[in-house]
Amino acid sequence: MSNYTTATTLEDLLVQVKDQSARNQDYIWHSSAMDVQGDKNSTQIIIEQDRGVPTQKLQANDLAFDQINQGLKIDVRTGRRLRETTPDQYHALVRSQLEHHNRNKLLRTRAQSDGSLVLRAMLSDRYKTFDHSDMLMATLPSLIEDDARWKLVRGDITERAMYIQMKSEVITGAPAVGDVMALGLRLSNSETGCGSVQVAQLIWTLACLNGMQTGNASRSAHLTSARADTDTWEILSGEAKDADNHALALKLRDTVTSYASTDSFDQVLTAMAEAHEQPVANPAAAVNQIQKQFKTVIGKADTDLILDGLMQTVQQAGYNSGGVSRATMVNALTAVAHKKDPDEKPIWEKLGGELLTLKPSEWSLIAAAA
Repeated sequence: MSNYTTATTLEDLLVQVKDQSARNQDYIWHSSAMDVQGDKNSTQIIIEQDRGVPTQKLQANDLAFDQINQGLKIDVRTGRRLRETTPDQYHALVRSQLEHHNRNKLLRTRAQSDGSLVLRAMLSDRYKTFDHSDMLMATLPSLIEDDARWKLVRGDITERAMYIQMKSEVITGAPAVGDVMALGLRLSNSETGCGSVQVAQLIWTLACLNGMQTGNASRSAHLTSARADTDTWEILSGEAKDADNHALALKLRDTVTSYASTDSFDQVLTAMAEAHEQPVANPAAAVNQIQKQFKTVIGKADTDLILDGLMQTVQQAGYNSGGVSRATMVNALTAVAHKKDPDEKPIWEKLGGELLTLKPSEWSLIAAAA
């Protein structure tokens, strides 16, 4: 399981983001000026003393280690195997390849309690540093003031990204008797090159707090012009980080406002009401057919988790008075998110929305599976 922190109130989330931001430091460094050391369990990038800044030894976490390999066109699994079996030769290879790579890199670090620095990402110097604090500053004021009365359901910060799930306290509806749903939002952002800035619309099933992502989603890439000069390195200033973020912040604010629309929420309620009326002939066979339909995302081992979600769904209000329907299967999929790491939860929220909007010909294969 990946390392992450979780908050259930906005206050806790703000404290976590503020603490992490205070310990973050970015460097632009030329790959040929990096030294590499390590053993079979760890890799360190060493940046030598320059301009009054002391030599820094950066301990690469798992994500940064993978990015180092990917940037040098080394298969990640091969890199892990080589480090474990022949660490000296592996780190010599990485050192020589970085010198040959001959490019400026953005090194994102975080100080630990003992004063050491963790390398949490090695990225292109074209990477736009729109951080979690930038995301919160751009979106929270409008969310707090919105008549939808947004409440934090969960906020997760992993090595890869931050995921914020909100639900409205007042925008609710029932597509079927007992099945009460609420409008929601998911905001996500990566500081480490693992995805775009995203705002997505969620629909919550309140009986179980399963979140389903609708087709409404806005993404903005972390990409800008290269910001390094011809020097070996520079410490990125706050001004450099903020220079081209204003337009993105405005876009996020306006997107959040548009996704709070009751019109789009009503459309999903209508689709769910129709889904409640679409029966499934054989639930177990339907789960297998769903796995085939989404086999690029759902592994065979996940079918047991979907069946568990199905059993939970048929016992909850709105789903326990009749046979299994398309709406039941949607909730069975989104229920799997509760058993996944935060980095995987959005996948299952999105799958629920995709199942709801499948073409009739594709859905008929699932409904009639035997």
